[in-house]
Amino acid sequence: MERPTTPEAYLRIVEAALLAASGPLSVGELRRLFDDDPGADLVRRLLDELRAEWAGGARGVELVQLASGWRFQTRPEFQVYLDRLKEEKPPRYSRAVMETLAIIAYRQPVTRGDIEDIRGVAVSPNVLKTLESRGWVDVVGHRDTPGRPALFATTRRFLDDMGLRSLTELPALTEIERIMDLVDTSQIESAAAAAPEEV
Repeated sequence: MERPTTPEAYLRIVEAALLAASGPLSVGELRRLFDDDPGADLVRRLLDELRAEWAGGARGVELVQLASGWRFQTRPEFQVYLDRLKEEKPPRYSRAVMETLAIIAYRQPVTRGDIEDIRGVAVSPNVLKTLESRGWVDVVGHRDTPGRPALFATTRRFLDDMGLRSLTELPALTEIERIMDLVDTSQIESAAAAAPEEV
């Protein structure tokens, strides 16, 4: 293919890259698509134009910005239909895992001792291993106290899987507490497992 010379050509190249990508692509990664760097501002304008093109109810997918970049994903209202095609069952997480994840997300960085103080019970090492193996939390340092306990925080993957650009988009903590108290945790688990499909 010839070098892109028109805004439309740039737009279609960015669109094709996003549709073919296995995960979110950052503005920097999208700039590397071209021999001559179009610059971050042009790429952002192209992304805004693509998002507008794909917006509305006429399509089953949408372009979204997440913590680690941009991706096409299934619109939430169509996820229930796609779930019928899945062979494997979504992972089920215990209440302890979900509470621990919420504490880390809202109070990070925290130590295992901090989590135990908030929850009022000991935290099983398997709970933290579950969250680490999912890629939702990671050790980001150590507290400068005796024993130098590990500090846990959420990852970009957590934000991506939850459909968030940053931690500021988390629901209010009072809303999470209400959900944990009033809603069966299986509903929370299925919501976390049903993060929108990437296209």
